[in-house]
Amino acid sequence: MSTTARAAALELFEHHRGTLERAVQAISERGYWSPFPESLKQYPEEAVKGAQAAFEALLGQHFALAGPQAVGRAGAERSPYGFDLNVSYDQYDADQLLSHMQAALPAWRDAGPQARVGACLEILQRLNALSPTLAHAVMHTSGQAYMMAFQAGGPHAQDRGLEVLAYAWRAMAEVPEAARWTKPQGKQDPLVLDKRWHIVPRGLSLVIACSTFPTWNTYPGLFASLATGNPVLVKAHPGAILPVAMSVKVAQEVLAELGFDPALVSLVVDTPQAPVSQQLALDPRVKLVDFTGSNAFGNWLEDNARQAQVFTEKAGINSVIIDSVRDIKAVARNLACSLSLYSGQMCTTTQAIYVPRGGIRNGDERLSFDEVAQTLAGAIKSFLADNERACAVIGAIQSEATAERIQACRELGEVLLDSEAREHPQFPGARIHTPLLLKVDAADRAAYSEERFGPIAFVIATDDTEHSLRLAGEVIAEKGALTLGVYSTDDAVLDRAEQLSQEVAVALSINFDGGVFVNQSAAFSDFHASGGNPAANASITDGAFVARRFVTVQSRRHGAA
Repeated sequence: MSTTARAAALELFEHHRGTLERAVQAISERGYWSPFPESLKQYPEEAVKGAQAAFEALLGQHFALAGPQAVGRAGAERSPYGFDLNVSYDQYDADQLLSHMQAALPAWRDAGPQARVGACLEILQRLNALSPTLAHAVMHTSGQAYMMAFQAGGPHAQDRGLEVLAYAWRAMAEVPEAARWTKPQGKQDPLVLDKRWHIVPRGLSLVIACSTFPTWNTYPGLFASLATGNPVLVKAHPGAILPVAMSVKVAQEVLAELGFDPALVSLVVDTPQAPVSQQLALDPRVKLVDFTGSNAFGNWLEDNARQAQVFTEKAGINSVIIDSVRDIKAVARNLACSLSLYSGQMCTTTQAIYVPRGGIRNGDERLSFDEVAQTLAGAIKSFLADNERACAVIGAIQSEATAERIQACRELGEVLLDSEAREHPQFPGARIHTPLLLKVDAADRAAYSEERFGPIAFVIATDDTEHSLRLAGEVIAEKGALTLGVYSTDDAVLDRAEQLSQEVAVALSINFDGGVFVNQSAAFSDFHASGGNPAANASITDGAFVARRFVTVQSRRHGAA
């Protein structure tokens, strides 16, 4: 390890120390805090105005990154807004890449926690400066509308990266570098040992990125592993490579400037026809795997990548239970936004809405089941009535398979609100569809108890609220969920909901009828997933998410009395 590289990284640690210390404070207090502005007005005007041109300059080009000798090129991304990106990326021989990264590990390990965290803090700061341009890459791979792509793909993703750095730093700082152990022996001389402790990384880390949130879901695993000493392979989704490549490039630039091997963070690209995730996940040199995506592959990783610590976020049946409300119109407006946001392509979006078939209390009046269902359908229709506004909220459907799923799901229940194809005012070829809302009975469990990814939701008629609670609990226990929303004016119902959320380990949101939505998750405050039900085996972020990425190795020797 170069002493110059370590010294330079330690300078960065001191430079960013204030931000790190504030982040450590934030994860303890769990209140609102973010160092990364979520308003474009707070970024340099030239960066915002030049963002689109900077993005367009990347199109039709080869995206060069550091790594071993390339053996091929890949890249066939197509924007959900209707055009090809035509960007190519290097592919490497897997064994050669892993061997190269394995050789780079000792220097990164020996740099120590402060140097590694200092480098990571600088990477995040530079990513934040890149946010306006990065947003275009997120938009045109994920299908998110630009403002959401900017916030979720930029500052909110960076918040999550900084959050894991805070946890990683706190976990590593709890281990002292050295201590003298002195045990009295009565009249005999005491026993004296000098002890040292070393933070030792697990090995190579594989982060398998997803297509819908290519940065937000990637940064936690990336920074948690890198800070704790593990080189990171980021395997991009074939449909959303560019924002991941841009992120890797920033990391490589910082590492190279400091004097470390830039390939400590490397990009892996594949194609749907020749995937490489399984091969990499089973390599004995890979000791950590982070994955966001389908149940099928997430379960396969958990079952088969036995040599690695595996962290998964998969699919679930996010649910809302409506028992009674003060203002059904406010509730319906809130749910309309939740169901519409990014066309239901968020892992936290509600799919199952349980309502007693006998109706609910709305303030001083009684509403029938059908009145509740129609109010919700009407709120969605009204919310999306203005097409330009609608397109700014729902964005585009990332995958053609999701668009096809909307059509297939129409047969699963009575259509309360049909999904409509919309034309984007700027991108005529965009793949845009409004939400599909279906009415089903609780007995139609096969319809609503499987994840229907996309803008698809069910209003489910139950016997009563107790039935709703019991049924939602059974489905979540079996299939998992990241979010549960409950609406009730009855404290006893809310107490039961609080118990249920603990029984099935799902985050609970109560009576949301204003400007906060059940599918939102705030860094430094909200734990994203609990790791306690089938939807995820880990939480972003808690101590366990980082602590399993390193081990503590000690040495002992006799010391002078």
